[in-house]
Amino acid sequence: MRRRSWACWISSARSALRSRPASRIPECRRISSTVSPVAAHGPILVLNGPNLNMLGTRQPDVYGRDTLDDVLELCSRTAARLDREVVAFQSNSEGELIDRIHKVRGFESGIVINPGGLTHTSVALRDALVIPEVPIIEVHISNVYAREEFRHHSYVSPIATAVISGLGIHGYAAAIEHLARIT
Repeated sequence: MRRRSWACWISSARSALRSRPASRIPECRRISSTVSPVAAHGPILVLNGPNLNMLGTRQPDVYGRDTLDDVLELCSRTAARLDREVVAFQSNSEGELIDRIHKVRGFESGIVINPGGLTHTSVALRDALVIPEVPIIEVHISNVYAREEFRHHSYVSPIATAVISGLGIHGYAAAIEHLARIT
């Protein structure tokens, strides 16, 4: 599988009624158009924080062998099955993640976020996630409560609609399914 830019993925056709086509969203590009040309709802934003670009090679005994490509492919397939769109963004920079969240207002219908190590440290990320006023699903590939004590605290969980932990990459699919039901 060829490597893709992690800046942004769009998994299905954009609504003909939407005023912001993919070409006008900075760093975004279409990856497939497997759903109907008119999506009924705004896309779901899938955010991945620091080190998630290293999935498949970083601690495979904890995170498995699935890569970020695999995660995004699963998100794309799940969204297509539900006639929804997914826009994905990964960054190792807290500031870039916050900047992307600031662009959500009035565009995306919900957020799936795996904040990575920022889960336990970033008040700024938590504060940014409150701004868009959309449902948020926090996802962790590993069961954070079966790991080191410092991983048991999350700044995101108290503001999240739901938290999914320990389902591997399938937690992303569960999050998209839930957001599709409630938005």
